Amino acid sequence: MSDWPESWVPATGNTVFELVTSGSRGWAKHYAESGAAFIRVGNLDHDTIRLDLRDIQRVVPPAGAEGERTRLKANDLLVSITAEVGMVGLVPEGLGEAYINQHIALARSLPGVDQRFIAWYLASEADGKRRLREVSRGGTKSGLGLDDIRNVSVPLAPLAEQQRIADKLDTVLARVDFCRDRLARVAPLLKRFRQSVLAAATSGRLTLDFRIHGGDDWTQASPRELKTHCELDVGYAFRSAEFEDEGVRLLRGDNIEPGRCRWIDAKCFPAEKLAELAHFMLREGDVVLAMDRPIISTGLKLARVRASDLPAVLVQRVCRFRPIPQLHSAFLYLVLQSSAFIEHLSSKQNGSSIPHISGGQILSFAFVVPPLEEQTEIVRRVETLFAFADRLQARLTQAQTAVDRLTPSLLSKAFRGELVPQDPADEPAAELLARLARAAADNGGPTRPGPRRGRRPAAVQDTP
Repeated sequence: MSDWPESWVPATGNTVFELVTSGSRGWAKHYAESGAAFIRVGNLDHDTIRLDLRDIQRVVPPAGAEGERTRLKANDLLVSITAEVGMVGLVPEGLGEAYINQHIALARSLPGVDQRFIAWYLASEADGKRRLREVSRGGTKSGLGLDDIRNVSVPLAPLAEQQRIADKLDTVLARVDFCRDRLARVAPLLKRFRQSVLAAATSGRLTLDFRIHGGDDWTQASPRELKTHCELDVGYAFRSAEFEDEGVRLLRGDNIEPGRCRWIDAKCFPAEKLAELAHFMLREGDVVLAMDRPIISTGLKLARVRASDLPAVLVQRVCRFRPIPQLHSAFLYLVLQSSAFIEHLSSKQNGSSIPHISGGQILSFAFVVPPLEEQTEIVRRVETLFAFADRLQARLTQAQTAVDRLTPSLLSKAFRGELVPQDPADEPAAELLARLARAAADNGGPTRPGPRRGRRPAAVQDTP
């Protein structure tokens, strides 16, 4: 509170809100294909007061007071009060008939307050959101009560300054959102670039000039199944009771992510007991693939074993590829990263709760192998292009991090009074506060709705 400008005055939700309420349970029976919008926690987000309306549930509301009590108006302020506490949204003009569920609180301001100003304050990680989260974590509570919102401390700037701050935030943060959206389009482009490189590498297009200058035209050869190009081994079926905290690490499916082995929560096996399991010891350059849930949202759970991963032992439901001498291990790794192999696995997966593939299904994948000399050249060119993509990815990550820091920084600056200049000609905030206090007294304080039908969540503390 000490960071606020001297011309601002402290207030509470009781002073600025004429109504604080929340939605009701039991509206699932009112769901419909069309009708009024039904705003849920999923329609709120962090670092913004803009509602996410891409996935809207529709309802035909019940007749009577219960429906009217939770009907939204333009510029109503919404706050999530359970689960991810403190997300804030502002109802836009033109939304039409809309209602809220029991996990959201509605706060409607008195005239004389710019609701955008209050909404942005409560959305600020360093300011209002921090206060709400501190309250939600107090004692045995698992969320916010309506009295927490009525009693939350908020700054009150002169109304004209509130409007200047809100207008400035609307303008600047719209540009931040534009930058974030533009940057978000780059990652899929880089992913498509990598897949295009792999497709060109495994089809022969990437090294067409290499063959023109004396190489064999292997692209005309018939594809042969993977089982003719390499040996495939599946790991040993250790019992969980044999796992220990120290020893040789066991490579399980959970320890493979796209592009590398991940040794978080690794299980081990005593080295002195591995004499009979030497066949399952991994070597540098081995290609490994998880057979359970092989395809995840970030890619294929496929990796090439590095020296730093060793020693390690192959475990059941993980397979290891060791190519024949005529097949470069690095080239095989490129083939197995290609969209053609991923599509092959997708069509072969069994099981609904835990999708999985068998060794036979993996080995049935067919592709053409070029001469070793060209394989080496393909690997070199792909690594060069991937290194370029990695540099772009690193710069993208830096830019996204910088953009993500802008919103908290701008909000913090806004509520220190540094975003727009103060104007001595503005009506003093103290006079605005006195007028709001009179209006709140005339209104009896923020409306406290009467008993609602249906059971309320424990986090919603409301006094009838």
